[in-house]
Amino acid sequence: MGTGTPATGNFGALLHALRTSAGLSQEGLSHAAGVSVRALSDMERGRSRGPQRRTVQALAAALGLDAAGARELEHTASLGRTRRAPVTDVAPPAAVPDAVARTGAPDLLPRAPRGFHGRAAELAVLSRTAVGEAPVCLVIGPAGVGKTALVLHWAHHGRAGFPGGRLYADLRGFADTGEPALIEVLREFLLALGVPHGRIPESVNAAAALFRSLAADRRLLVVLDNARDSEQVRPLLPGGRRCVTVVTSRHRLSGLIVTDTARPVAVDVLGPQDGTMLLAGVLGAERIRAEPVAARRLAELCGGLPLALRVTAARLAQRPGWSLAAMAAELSDETRRLSLLDVEDTGVRAALRVTLQQLPEHVSRLFAHLGCHPGTHVDRYAAAALADTDPASAETSLERLAVAHLVTETASGRWTMHDLVRLYARSLDPGPDALRRVLDHYIATALAAVAAAEPGNEDCFPLPEDYLPPSAVREFGDRSAAVAWYAAERDDLTRAVAAAHAAGLHGRTWRIVLALWPLIVWRVRDGWVPLLETALEAAGADDDQHGESRVLNVLGWVLIEEGRITEALTRLRVASTLASWTGDAVAEANALIVLAVAQAALGGLDEAAQGCERAVELARKAGDRTMERLAMQHLARHWTDAGKWRRALDTATEALAFDDRSGTADVPRILLLMVRGEALLGLGNEAEGIGQLDLAAREAESSGYDDGAVRALGALLRVSADEGLRARYDAAVARLTTRT
Repeated sequence: MGTGTPATGNFGALLHALRTSAGLSQEGLSHAAGVSVRALSDMERGRSRGPQRRTVQALAAALGLDAAGARELEHTASLGRTRRAPVTDVAPPAAVPDAVARTGAPDLLPRAPRGFHGRAAELAVLSRTAVGEAPVCLVIGPAGVGKTALVLHWAHHGRAGFPGGRLYADLRGFADTGEPALIEVLREFLLALGVPHGRIPESVNAAAALFRSLAADRRLLVVLDNARDSEQVRPLLPGGRRCVTVVTSRHRLSGLIVTDTARPVAVDVLGPQDGTMLLAGVLGAERIRAEPVAARRLAELCGGLPLALRVTAARLAQRPGWSLAAMAAELSDETRRLSLLDVEDTGVRAALRVTLQQLPEHVSRLFAHLGCHPGTHVDRYAAAALADTDPASAETSLERLAVAHLVTETASGRWTMHDLVRLYARSLDPGPDALRRVLDHYIATALAAVAAAEPGNEDCFPLPEDYLPPSAVREFGDRSAAVAWYAAERDDLTRAVAAAHAAGLHGRTWRIVLALWPLIVWRVRDGWVPLLETALEAAGADDDQHGESRVLNVLGWVLIEEGRITEALTRLRVASTLASWTGDAVAEANALIVLAVAQAALGGLDEAAQGCERAVELARKAGDRTMERLAMQHLARHWTDAGKWRRALDTATEALAFDDRSGTADVPRILLLMVRGEALLGLGNEAEGIGQLDLAAREAESSGYDDGAVRALGALLRVSADEGLRARYDAAVARLTTRT
């Protein structure tokens, strides 16, 4: 049996909406309520406008309405019953049509944003996502990035595409003033769609059902701005297939993606050019053209965040005599930047504060601790150390912060903050010891990386007396994992050193630098001297001669590689003396090895060999096989450079036989293979010599030891003109020279 077309704006429309929402046919509702199908059809068509109370109660029970929904259904039914009313009450039935009064297309959109610029890509994506059956477009991004401006600009320019009207509601999900009640939002929508005030249901469910019914046959745009979560949005979604809904939020609203197939449209910060054009839209193009460099600098200092750019432009507009360069100079002061980006109750700090207030306490607590991180990226281990929690909990909180666009996951398991967000985090009080905890996390992790990258080496140093152990330390399965960690964390480790030094945590300063020694050895020409000088100063301030000796060893090695041999000799002699004073035989052996390299560079090969022989003795007495092998490796190198091929071959062969490291491809093994290859060539065994050098080159290439690859391939090219070798050599040189 046909259901007919429901009347709108009265009891019939509400009943139809509630029935379809409950998933019932007229026959199903008829059976459940004990009301005939014909009677139901008449009610929904508007032919029976005011059924009796008992009928309404039966319908409410069959529909499963709660008490409020039942009262609303009865109230709507009562409006259609014949009754005598005073002139000031509802107009007599003859004066009120059953259907909604015909009105023009409603338009609740705020005015179009002024000074809007750029966003061509985002506008195109939004237009594409708005195509299809009842699309829900989810425009997401951090506070102040311009989500509302983007949507309003798009909506105003697409007016012709929505002949059924354009509705707008600010859900104030991130406002200090609190959120509007859903019934109030629905009431405004229903009034705009022509429902008389007296006929608007009082419950959210009934009002939402009526809204969906009225939207069913319209080409309608609904903009739900500043949504807090998916639950706040769902009752406000229209029911029509031709309706388009655009939701903006600082949160990702994954639930809306799951239940309503919402299509995300990400909005990021503006690039420098678009940021500059936004300033020009407020200040005028002439003022920007007069100071183009300063204008671009302002865009950079605002991090491309439209809210920050507009506040900056507002300040400059109020002071026409103030130069852009002067404003840029003030914003360059990180201690004042956030305060300068606030105007009255509007600004970056206010927006971030409200965003943070929406999060659970443990998540906002982690955010405050992130402000103490000295670098630009964190993983779950660093975050856990900062907040004194475990990595799993830290990762969960980081994911919540990412949902709120307070952090961004730049790579798997690595998060970063926008510069202005980081400044805000630093303004919060995280409590004591956060910096020490994260520095100790770096010490612990770097030591684990050393153990994986260079197995068998002794500990670089004892831990600080007031060491704060992290709850968990990252594990490295092999050398490549350790190398990857070093490469990813290098910049943040350098910043951690600077932060420790600035805080006077000298023992942690030199320890972090010293724990970088595998990376320094692999990338010895990467400009390590300033960092090592900082470590040396810190070790002196810490009054730790052991630390000074170890740092001087590494510094001497780097100076040699940079060709600063005289400086290296001075540093290394001090290192040897300090190690002897402290009774550190291993450190003394290490200093003698590196000192021998400097002596050999000046032509003193015999002196260098004697120093290495002394280093072998010290290492043997200390029982340190790794240092003994290292000393023998250098001794073999000096014999090779002196042309004493047999001594070189025997020494290298003995050192390689210490243990089987064929699977580890560590640096000493690669260098020993190179010595064996050169010694064999010197003894006339060309085939075996080339084989050893090629093995050394391949192990160096596979392990990322580009310096070793260049050396081994260079030695091969001296005896072979093979084009494949030349290509490998050129590639290794390119990697070595272009690496930062």
